[in-house]
This record gives sequence, C-alpha cells and structure tokens, in this order.
Amino acid sequence: MFVVVGVTGGIAAYKSVSLVRLLVKAGHDVHVIPTVDALRFVGQPTWEALSRNPVTTSVHDDVARVRHVALGQAADLVIVAPATANTLASMTAGLASDLLGTTLLATTAPVVVAPAMHTEMWRHPATTHNMRVLRERGIHVVGPADGELTGGDTGPGRMSEPEQIVAAALALVERPRDLEGLSVVISAGGTREPIDPVRFLGNRSSGRQGVALARAAADRGARVTLVAAHLDADVRPDPRVEVVAVSTADELGTAMDAISPTADVIVMAAAVADYAVAAVSEQKVRKQDSPGGLTLELRENRDVVAGLVAARREGQTIVAFAAETVADDAELLERARAKAARKGVDLLAANAVGWTRGFETTDNALTIVGAGGEVVATASGTKDDTAHALLDAVMATRGARRH
Repeated sequence: MFVVVGVTGGIAAYKSVSLVRLLVKAGHDVHVIPTVDALRFVGQPTWEALSRNPVTTSVHDDVARVRHVALGQAADLVIVAPATANTLASMTAGLASDLLGTTLLATTAPVVVAPAMHTEMWRHPATTHNMRVLRERGIHVVGPADGELTGGDTGPGRMSEPEQIVAAALALVERPRDLEGLSVVISAGGTREPIDPVRFLGNRSSGRQGVALARAAADRGARVTLVAAHLDADVRPDPRVEVVAVSTADELGTAMDAISPTADVIVMAAAVADYAVAAVSEQKVRKQDSPGGLTLELRENRDVVAGLVAARREGQTIVAFAAETVADDAELLERARAKAARKGVDLLAANAVGWTRGFETTDNALTIVGAGGEVVATASGTKDDTAHALLDAVMATRGARRH
C-alpha cells in the first residue's frame, strides 16, 4: 500500500520515527513529507533511511513528475503525525504553501491526523472549530491522549502512541463493509433531568463511545441513526450519521421506541439517568427558599432497554452497556453477567469507570458478554478501537444465530 506520512513541526515528531518504521516493517511503501519546521526536530537523512524513499519539503523538486500532486494522487492512505495546531488550521483553510499542503489537497485517500499540542492550544476555540470542520469533511482523528506534555504540563494534547495511530489508520483501508445494508440505531451521551429551568441532574458521560460506535458502523457500511443526549463540545457525530437530539431519559426512550422497530442492530451506549426529579420547579429554586438544605424527591425512570427487548422483532440484535465501579476484573465480569441476564440482551459491554477512567477520556476497556454470560470478547484502546471490537462481536453473534 502507498502510504504518505506528513510530519509537522512539533516535539512529538520523534515518535513518528517509530510510526514510519512500523509501516515499513508491515510491507507498505512509505513516503514521508516533513514540513521545514519538522526537519528541525528530525532530519531528512533519518526519514529517507527509514522510509527508503527520497524526502523533500519543496514543491519545486522533481517538477517533471509534478510531485506536488503526484504523491496525493498515488496515496492509498495519508497520515499526518504529529498534526500541530498550525497544521490543522492550514488544513481547515485549504492552504497549499508547501508539499504537504498540496498533497493533502490532491488526495482522495483516507486522511488520518494525530493532533499534538499543549492543552491550552487544543482547547482553544479556534482549534475546536478547526477540528469540527475537519471531521465534517471526513478527516479521521486519532487522539490526542491525556498525559504528560513537554515542559512538565499534563492534560489532553499528547500525541497518541505510534502503534495506536498505525492500527487506526490501517483499519480504515482494511476494514470490511460487513454492515452494508443494515440499519443501526445507537444512543449516546448523558441524559439530563431538570430540577428547575436552571439546574439538572446529570452524569459525566461525554458521548465519545457512542459517537465512535456510530462512526465505526458508518465506516462498515451501515445506515446509522444516533440518538444523542448531551455530548461534550468537542464530540461531533460523523456527517454520514443521522442525529436525533434528546435531553431527558423519557425523551431518549420515546425516540428509541419510535426508531428501533426498523433497526437491525440497536446499541444502547447512552448513560441514561435511573431517576428524575418528581416535581420540576417552573421557577429557579433559590437558596433562601430552603435554608439549611434542599431535599429532592426522585422518581424512577422507565427501563429503556427492557422496553426495547420486550418489543424486539425477529432478527434484531440488541446491545446494552454497563458502566460499573468495581474492585477488579472479576467483579466487573460478575456484574456484566448478572445485568445481561436481567436485561435479556444479546450482548452486554461492561466497562469499569471511576474518577479518572471510563467517562471523559479518549480510551476505554470493554468486557463483552453474550446472552448466556459467556465472555465473547475483551477490548481496550481508543474508543474507536473498542467500537470496532464491539461491532465485530455483534456481527459474530448475528452470524452464529443464522447457523
């Protein structure tokens, strides 16, 4: 496979040395396009030695071959790692100021970017806007990870590890279209139960796993509907996915009831509130109205999954999620088996959550059990990785049912 690797001017460029080596060792024809700034971190001889191909930054080299568009036209896959804030802004604007810029404009191949920058730059409204635009154009994003950054800072902005980037990128071009012709309905995000016009009861779900599942299903050929409760600002559904916006658990249940009868696969990845406020105030509840404390009466919300299972038509596959705080993997598996049996679903994906894992992170780890409590699969990595692992389990379950 002809792979173009764009390397831009950030300290994480040193990690792209391993990325190029992994691609070459896998047998791919790798062409590195560094920016001028990238060569201040890793030199041209290194890229040429690793890729076994000539390396240049200029559109004026190899003019006879029209190199400034030829690389993009020939590419089966383009990876930009690291992708700095400046590079992402240039991609959004469609700038072609160097060989990497012209190549990105000339290619019709899948493009994967691995952002790397300080947390403040990643969270800046300009970068948030640029990422939203790039995702809407079909650019695939890996990371960034949350961890230690240059200078001792910590937070989101660390470039994902080369192994993760390579796996995610190759999956785009090697991925089966095994959901072609299927209708998939996925719920995502956290519901919000109002207390008054100002406040609500909510949870820490960002919606990343559900949105990743919707994107993965679309990649594999499905017609996808995403029933989206609250999503974090930087979590954007794929433009190929139809989105139904909801807020409360009741709204989510009503939407799922309406959409699900025609679905082949239903995945309940949303974090749905178990309880709602019994009497929602039409006015803001003021502190002086309840001196010394406030007591809220909660009513139990209906079980959306149970309703979907009860109304399930023949051939329909239903998947539920269970986010659990547990002491160890054994306890997680025990709870997953109990919930799968109680809900009557075909598959249940359980993940351990806590203050620093599960919710509001880019990575996840799933234990997937079948209707009989058997462990069908385990998966860890980015939420895109775990999304595809879960869809693999869905297709295996559907295949076993047919036989």
